Amino acid sequence: MTGMKGFFITGTDTEIGKTFVTAALTRALAARGLRVAPIKSLAAGQDFVDGRWVNEDVATLQAAQTLGLSDAEVGPLQFREPCAPHIAARLEGRGIDRDALLAAIHTTAGKADIALVEGVGGFRVPLTDGWDTADLAVDLGLPVILVVGLRLGCINHALLTAEAVRARGLRLAAWVANTVDPHQPHVADNLASLQAGLKAPCLGHIPRLSDPLAAPACLDISPLVASA
Repeated sequence: MTGMKGFFITGTDTEIGKTFVTAALTRALAARGLRVAPIKSLAAGQDFVDGRWVNEDVATLQAAQTLGLSDAEVGPLQFREPCAPHIAARLEGRGIDRDALLAAIHTTAGKADIALVEGVGGFRVPLTDGWDTADLAVDLGLPVILVVGLRLGCINHALLTAEAVRARGLRLAAWVANTVDPHQPHVADNLASLQAGLKAPCLGHIPRLSDPLAAPACLDISPLVASA
């Protein structure tokens, strides 16, 4: 497969805003004139809506893009049960085919100038025996953007994730601080510690927003545009 241009979006944990940030980055980069393909590599958890099964994260990313990508192109591998993908796959009697998943991601990415490939959960989530989401990032060969969910314990989680990213030979291109706990104390001190420890550009600090469409205005994507 030929190399793709883009970034792999990972997070310090599950439910810390990876999809929210990926959608915001999609809109922000598109506003700079780039054709952006947001891709939820694996998605677990679907609801039956208007006669079809829908994953909320895939729907969010599909709504953020302007390329006319289908649900299957944005979310190439989706499962019904909201749990770890390897467990969801077993419950449905399905396999996670490494080559097929990589091919699907490359096909969608080929329709854009830049791909934003979102992982699932944290950086190391099992997919099949001997292959996890960190391996997926390595297979794609993309620099990594880390979404840090701002809450108690985030500094430790962020620094450990950054260490794991670099241990795989991947570049930590940037990070985004996303507010998970709006009542977290000492936010400025936490951000300073993260900036010192992560040693990568911070694209911005996103507060709790009532309007998700306001998120792109919280981001400075200049470092991404420069390398796109």
